[in-house]
Amino acid sequence: MLPVGTKAPGFSLPDQNGEIISLSDFRGQKVVLYFYPKDMTSGCSKQACAFGELYPQFREKGAVVIGVSKDTVASHKKFGEKYGLPFILLSDTEKTVIQSYDVWKEKNRSGKTSMGIVRTTYLIDENGIIVKAFEKVRAADNPAQMPAVLKE
Repeated sequence: MLPVGTKAPGFSLPDQNGEIISLSDFRGQKVVLYFYPKDMTSGCSKQACAFGELYPQFREKGAVVIGVSKDTVASHKKFGEKYGLPFILLSDTEKTVIQSYDVWKEKNRSGKTSMGIVRTTYLIDENGIIVKAFEKVRAADNPAQMPAVLKE
């Protein structure tokens, strides 16, 4: 996980519509950048839907929400449409941004180790600095904790 107080690594990735989105596009706004393992899975769907429900609160506080996984643009499109997600989903099939944000880690599940995305959420301020970082977040709880964090 990247330390609080560091400059957030810049990126340019395609969103669910195939448009290239860069972190610098959001200069002057807060960014809730969350990394999740896979579209259409139970936990990731719960997390995305909760962020979607709370999205108006994020916008009221001048923040955008961006989800990132290694799924394809087409997968993100289906995922976003299925759940009516109002925020950006970025496709990082090469895992360059996933690795630059230090969320690609060895995971142990039922005694079996594999590499994967550790569910992580960063809050990036208007100047591109990481001001909060949450690693190994619970999918169901993470979205609800973020509006309070924005007030701090």
